[in-house]
Amino acid sequence: MTKEAGTGRSQIIRRNSKMQKTILVTGGAGYIGSHTCIELLDAGYKVVVADNLSNSKSDSLSRIEELTGKEIQFHLTDLRSTNACRELFRKEMIDAVIHFAGLKAVGESTEIPLAYYQNNIGATTNLLEAMQEFGCKNVVFSSSATVYGAPDNSPLTEEAPLTAVNPYGRTKLFIERMLQDLAAANPEWNISVLRYFNPVGAHSSGEIGEDPRGIPNNLMPYITKVAVGELEELPVFGSDYDTPDGTCIRDYIHVVDLARGHISALKKLEENPGLMVHNLGTGQGYSVLDMIHAFESASDRKLNYRITDRRPGDAPAVFSDPGKAERELGWKALLGIDDMCRDAWNWQQKNPAGY
Repeated sequence: MTKEAGTGRSQIIRRNSKMQKTILVTGGAGYIGSHTCIELLDAGYKVVVADNLSNSKSDSLSRIEELTGKEIQFHLTDLRSTNACRELFRKEMIDAVIHFAGLKAVGESTEIPLAYYQNNIGATTNLLEAMQEFGCKNVVFSSSATVYGAPDNSPLTEEAPLTAVNPYGRTKLFIERMLQDLAAANPEWNISVLRYFNPVGAHSSGEIGEDPRGIPNNLMPYITKVAVGELEELPVFGSDYDTPDGTCIRDYIHVVDLARGHISALKKLEENPGLMVHNLGTGQGYSVLDMIHAFESASDRKLNYRITDRRPGDAPAVFSDPGKAERELGWKALLGIDDMCRDAWNWQQKNPAGY
């Protein structure tokens, strides 16, 4: 167990020392958070997780401990509580924060927008205030390619227009603006904003992976649940887009590559760069049918799918230009579509009902 922290001053002394750095991972029991915890532990960091388990399970953390042989300090915490945020920093001597916690379903955000604003923006404000109070001014923020809206052209650089078109995307964009204002007001802050494209796959062990509740919102977990027989068929929304096979093209990135991107960003913060913004993607677009066929090859199973009407707001093709992350962070996606499909299937086979 970690020792209880003292004042903000003691944390400042800790951060200036050569001791093992402690990283607070909010939402660390979730899909991307859990994979990032593994990479942090493997890289020699001490990990503290804060999660309210509203869309995750603590089983992921015990599996991480088994895989790495290292302990995670877990706090069942809701960041919407100002006092809960402060209590975290009173108890733990945090050097930097990786902030994943938040609601994340685009469709759901249009149905309950206030919950998204309260969870995502309100909780982030509380977290940043607690960080400032206790002298912790290093944060990696989990943003999203949804801040680009439905762009007309790809690949997308970080300078592309920001036009979020749904409440989920707007919460990410508003938080980015908040972080920009914070960095401008106080140059002591070092902030990394990472805009993810489409995370898929799972840890190669098959012990941790994506475990959505109810019917999945994203393509890959929907595919795997059809493959395992939990769902009857996969809906493919539109086949008449201006793409080679008529289905939408997206930039799918292996979750392990994505997790490693956070380690690269965290190390860059040690150079006191101020505010940084980077895309995390592969730069390669794959269509829905590409993903279906690749998964069929990886699983040796035929998938039932049905072409349906287009969904409102879907852009024909959205993929990244990841060059800035490679130049500035020394990070590049290494795992391809076959790895993504193989690892997703391995996870689903081993865990047909999730955790």
